[in-house]
Amino acid sequence: MIDWIHKLLGLAKDPDPGMANVDLEHLSRVIGCSITNENLFIQALRHRSLLRGKPDSHMISNERLEYLGDSVVGFLVAEHLFNTYTDSDEGFLTRLRSKLVNGRALAERARELNLGSFIQVSDSLNEEQRGSNSILADAFEAIIGAIYLDQGVDAARAFIHRTVLHRVDLDLLARTRDNYKSTLLEYVQGRSQIQPEYEVVEESGPSHDKRFVVAVMLDGEEYGRGEDRSKKSAEQTAAKNAIETLQSTEEGTGFKQS
Repeated sequence: MIDWIHKLLGLAKDPDPGMANVDLEHLSRVIGCSITNENLFIQALRHRSLLRGKPDSHMISNERLEYLGDSVVGFLVAEHLFNTYTDSDEGFLTRLRSKLVNGRALAERARELNLGSFIQVSDSLNEEQRGSNSILADAFEAIIGAIYLDQGVDAARAFIHRTVLHRVDLDLLARTRDNYKSTLLEYVQGRSQIQPEYEVVEESGPSHDKRFVVAVMLDGEEYGRGEDRSKKSAEQTAAKNAIETLQSTEEGTGFKQS
């Protein structure tokens, strides 16, 4: 049955052992889950940058497992919210799920597990790139895909409850305003006549899995960057980082006062 699933998903049955420098015993303790099919978890931690130029690299990188894990985490988080907030409408549930499973949130969950220390990436990537939200979130989702295939839906549900749902106060998160673009606009307008401008500085990935890096500019100067799977989400992250930059300096520094 498992072999059939692997064939259907196009997963490598036996990835190149030369790239399998992963302490799986340690990983098992970190994720709190047994590992039966070691190749699945090795593949889940193999970033595509390691395979540049290799034919069919998507078959042995973590891209396909990430695709599966993205669907699994979305479904299981939706299931939990549906059962928890029995009187809430679709809009509320959708917004809350988005806060829990967006790239920034999943990258934070990966950092809490120190998952970055297990991820295999190209030596050409610098430290900032290795620890990017994109790489961490992808690996986190790929691990969920591996757990689902290796141990089943109950194990995946337990992992998601432990790492995603029980790490945050859901009621507080539901009430939290996270429109950072509006917050940044209000912050800036209260101090100057400058309007934030958002620029896509990098776009990568295949059409079904785009990655956008957006910079927010104030009076021609960059104050923050954000990276995510959609331009809107990347803009929100850039705005959040810009707010933190502004708040770390003296009020109004660098702005032309109105």
